[in-house]
Amino acid sequence: MATKTLLSTTSAFFRMEAAGGILLIAAAALALIVANSPYASEYQEALHAHIGPLSVAHWINDALMALFFLLVGLEVKREVLEGSLSDAGARVLPVIVAAAGMIVPAIVYLLFAARDPALARGWAIPAATDIAFAQAILLLAGPRVPPALRLFLTTVAVVDDIGAVLIIAFGYTAAVDGVMLAAAAAILAVMLLLNRRGVDRLWPYAVLAALLWVAIYRSGVHATVAGVLAALTIPLRGHGGSAPLHDLEHRLHPWVAFGVVPMFGFANAGVSLAGLGLGALAAPLPLAIAAGLFLGKQAGIGLGTFACLHFRLAPRPEGASGLQLYGAAILGGIGFTMSLFVGGLAFGDGPMLAEVKLGVLAGSLLSAIVGYGVLRFARPHPAEIV
Repeated sequence: MATKTLLSTTSAFFRMEAAGGILLIAAAALALIVANSPYASEYQEALHAHIGPLSVAHWINDALMALFFLLVGLEVKREVLEGSLSDAGARVLPVIVAAAGMIVPAIVYLLFAARDPALARGWAIPAATDIAFAQAILLLAGPRVPPALRLFLTTVAVVDDIGAVLIIAFGYTAAVDGVMLAAAAAILAVMLLLNRRGVDRLWPYAVLAALLWVAIYRSGVHATVAGVLAALTIPLRGHGGSAPLHDLEHRLHPWVAFGVVPMFGFANAGVSLAGLGLGALAAPLPLAIAAGLFLGKQAGIGLGTFACLHFRLAPRPEGASGLQLYGAAILGGIGFTMSLFVGGLAFGDGPMLAEVKLGVLAGSLLSAIVGYGVLRFARPHPAEIV
């Protein structure tokens, strides 16, 4: 009976919308514990051990994270074609809010990092929101958080992800191999042709997507971009009522949410806190990142939302009060996964990466705690109180 109850509870957990975010939080916490334990050296050695041509850390960050970006691309395509972004009017609020939520944190980062021009390369670190982490906090905030507010934050994060992918593709590509880039373009053209010809089996796309990843990896553009490009070629509708995009998204989601993303969190959140006091956060790089996430994100998302509602460019999310919208804006400062990812691209594996991790953890944690506090005690919109 106990075993049956445990299996039932476990099954219910994995069906939860925010389960992936909760696992991500647990994986990040475990990484911090291990990195500050007697097993810290073993942890680092394991990440830098090579399997074939790449280290374990690079397999996770370059190869497995391509699956994460593939899922992001599938979600974006679905939302644009038939979801919350399919209506032109519905796109106004998330697009404006997401743009403001990327521009303002970058400005705040640059203001705090102005003392050291070498830090300017990290301007995009606080620009994106970790929706899995944010959804987990929304769940913990309780049932008084209206569904429309969850959809609002999710949609903003989807648009946010589009911006982040463009930043990765164009902002962090130093040198490009023209031959390999041409090969990638040719592979992508074949995938698009398969789509136009009505090919709805997934295996040809999977084979070509693997080749696309290799070509883009060797071209100098970050390989995870291959995931998004491949996603755009997957057909939404197939023959006989099949839905290849939905099918692939459904299959891929548990592997990414419960495998790839927690693994990425465990591999990248481990920072040694030995000898670090509060003064470490006052260093220019971690302070700029933390300020960009906590101050910049809430300012950008909050002001963008206020402007849209004030000028009647878009309707208020149903049932959400002003304070609840502000709480969601604060949660936008949870940049964890994408911020760590961009931080690695900006500063590599050198000594500055520890400062990146410290700033991302501090800004994301502060955003999570304060955002949770606001949402936990905020009352719904007066029109919804009966």
